Amino acid sequence: MAKTARRRATVALTLTALALGLTAATGCAAVDKALDCVRTADAIATSVDNLQQAVSNVASDPTQASEALDEIEKELGKLGDETDNADLGKAVDDLKEGVGNVRDSIDKGDATPDITPVVDAAKEIGNVCTP
Repeated sequence: MAKTARRRATVALTLTALALGLTAATGCAAVDKALDCVRTADAIATSVDNLQQAVSNVASDPTQASEALDEIEKELGKLGDETDNADLGKAVDDLKEGVGNVRDSIDKGDATPDITPVVDAAKEIGNVCTP
């Protein structure tokens, strides 16, 4: 758990530093993108952690997995509504689709759903947020 919190903090601090650096060096569009990325990176780190936890517990408590997926989808919905960056919005949409696929797998009784699309979409968010 401490490792996860540390990773989230590191990502958030790095992206915050990037946003501050961009403020001094570039125009508002780049700053807006960097701030969107900071918010998104933090939420995505939390979402992926929640998804991994939900998937690891699906056999013992499918209800918990369903509730975790509900929360992730709600969070991703807000992120998609808040960003005005097309690439970032697409990456968030891809992540939502991956979460939906995991939900479908769990609903069909799959005890080990494939979370690869979720991981790939999270990586794409990192790519979009890299200057």
